[in-house]
Amino acid sequence: MFNIVKKSIQWGEEELTLETGKVARQADGSVIATLGETSVMANVTFAKAPKPGQDFFPLTVHYQEKYYAAGKVPGGFFKREARPTEKETLTARLIDRPCRPLFVPGFKHEVLVMCTVLSHDLVNEPDIVAMIAASAALTISGVPFMGPIAAARVGFADGEYILNPEVDDMQKLRENPEQRLDLVVAGTKDAVMMVESEAYELSEAEMLGAVKFGHEAMQPVLDLIIDLAESAAKEPFDFQAPDYSDLYAAVKAAGETEMRAAFAIKDKQERTNAISAAVALIKDKMTEEQLADANLGSAIKKLESSILRGDIISGGARIDGRDNTTVRPIVSEVGILPRTHGSSLFTRGETQALVVTTLGTGDDEQIIDALHGNSRSNFLLHYNFPPYSVGEVGRVMGPGRREIGHGKLAWRALQAVLPAATDFPYTIRVVSEITESNGSSSMASVCGGSLSMMDAGVPLKAPVAGVAMGLILEEDGKYAVLTDILGDEDHLGDMDFKVAGTENGITSLQMDIKVAGITPEIMEQALAQAKDGRMHILGEMNKALSAGRQEFSAHAPRIETMQIPTDKIREVIGSGGKVIREIVEVSGAKVDINDDGVIKIASANGEAIQKAYDMIHAIVAEPEEGQIYTGKVVKLVDFGAFVNFFGKRDGLVHVSQIANTRLNHPSDLLKEGQEVKVKLLGFDDRGKVRLGMKMVDQETGQEIAPEKKED
Repeated sequence: MFNIVKKSIQWGEEELTLETGKVARQADGSVIATLGETSVMANVTFAKAPKPGQDFFPLTVHYQEKYYAAGKVPGGFFKREARPTEKETLTARLIDRPCRPLFVPGFKHEVLVMCTVLSHDLVNEPDIVAMIAASAALTISGVPFMGPIAAARVGFADGEYILNPEVDDMQKLRENPEQRLDLVVAGTKDAVMMVESEAYELSEAEMLGAVKFGHEAMQPVLDLIIDLAESAAKEPFDFQAPDYSDLYAAVKAAGETEMRAAFAIKDKQERTNAISAAVALIKDKMTEEQLADANLGSAIKKLESSILRGDIISGGARIDGRDNTTVRPIVSEVGILPRTHGSSLFTRGETQALVVTTLGTGDDEQIIDALHGNSRSNFLLHYNFPPYSVGEVGRVMGPGRREIGHGKLAWRALQAVLPAATDFPYTIRVVSEITESNGSSSMASVCGGSLSMMDAGVPLKAPVAGVAMGLILEEDGKYAVLTDILGDEDHLGDMDFKVAGTENGITSLQMDIKVAGITPEIMEQALAQAKDGRMHILGEMNKALSAGRQEFSAHAPRIETMQIPTDKIREVIGSGGKVIREIVEVSGAKVDINDDGVIKIASANGEAIQKAYDMIHAIVAEPEEGQIYTGKVVKLVDFGAFVNFFGKRDGLVHVSQIANTRLNHPSDLLKEGQEVKVKLLGFDDRGKVRLGMKMVDQETGQEIAPEKKED
């Protein structure tokens, strides 16, 4: 019934197994990949004919984490998996980016890749397993895919690279300065296709070494996929790349002159309008048959690409007049919004980001429900890309994959320089509003985010800047690496290579390749060129602000922390939260208590913080023998007076300790509700407090020196 094919290798510390033929047999390609006890099923289906008039490649990749994989029930009201989480969206992008360039050019059939996490051992991350499963499923499906690809995660600790660090090791990345890297690399047998990373100020050489290490480590996985395909692959789909050379020749003859003139315009909007006019002119000169050809769009794009790329490779200037290494003019401004906690406006050429920082308390932390358990994040970065930023009209909806991916890239770049939560007990939310875009708005978000946080008073370890690099790579091996690419250079070029970091090293690196990979030599040049660009940008940013401000905005909350014994937490909270609610209501401050006894008191009013602090201190502090306190008489008895003197603590002032004269009854001198000054004399055998009044001046609260006896 089943025609099962199963292949395995030992990969690092775990066994990696690929299996096909048993599950999802109606899919074009189905593979279950298992590393340790983490299993991911990848299923591939593709349309056997393109939609009429289809002028782009419709590849869709989905990645889903099923909570049953870790023996969990989903949180929330509905108790089922719903919209994709940020992790699922980012992993889908990880799978898509190295696979998309490897489909045969001209293939425009719809392709669907679905990866489902079936089992998670809480040791091996499922994203790497999903990338391998997807590659294997594509390879055996018969779709015209020039793979396979493989992927590996690389860590770096104590000067050594680590293959596929465990989940717990990655969780410790931000806690342990020695565990300084989380890098995912994907590639083919000969070249690297994609890199995604967060790092703690690694050098260019260390980052390049990590990429090489990961690429070498994935080679056995590539062999395993090929071995599986030799036994289980379907017949290749009969597809011939369309030959539109005659159509291209007609397009070139119709509008090359006008298109060259358009690309010579330096202003983006003027250039865009001129290109649109050139395209319209070309279409006016086409026959009805040529206009109906689905390859017309590809032919026009090829003309645009040949003009832009040819000028650069031949040594000419780029379309905005720059050479290959020059960064566009930069203007950095901070403190531009009056009511926000921190703000900046970062402008680089025709790319601009308005970035705002808000400081919050522990209540504002993001709670993340994931397969490996719940966690909290006190640093949030959100990226918005409205249509007006590129002069277009469009629908405004919730964040899509692009917004989530760009925001996470900026988050990775900045998280390495954040202060420890124990030193800066705030939740930090950074929002980047892209107001103009012409190349690398994510790196503008990094620069603007760094400035905005410093404007808010966040004590960053160092400012962070980012720059996007591009590549023009011709078939004859000639290439050019471009610093600070424009939108057109990204669209028509071969690489999007983004590097962010401080003066001391790289904090994030992301690379996407549109051709069949690049060599280590090209990557080394791109890293070196990016470092020069980053240093220039940091210098321009420092003109606006080079370190965090010493004072917060008047509208930002102040947070004070105090540590109490864990056995006192219950007393501060009170039955049903009664005590802590009273503290909040009376003081006006916000109070958060952690299980380890750390209390955060937050308010924009310093007096409110002090009042809450004093109320908590009165509950948890212990009275000290010999100290003088102000108290209130709460009860009179024949043998003395009970005085509330320390929070809710009462003590007895024996009748003999009330005054230096004999009293018939404490009521001779005291009444209930009266405020008195008392000295803590000590504790009796049962722990009861003994207080005295007669040795304390009731007016000044000073202790009265005992009278000296005459000899």
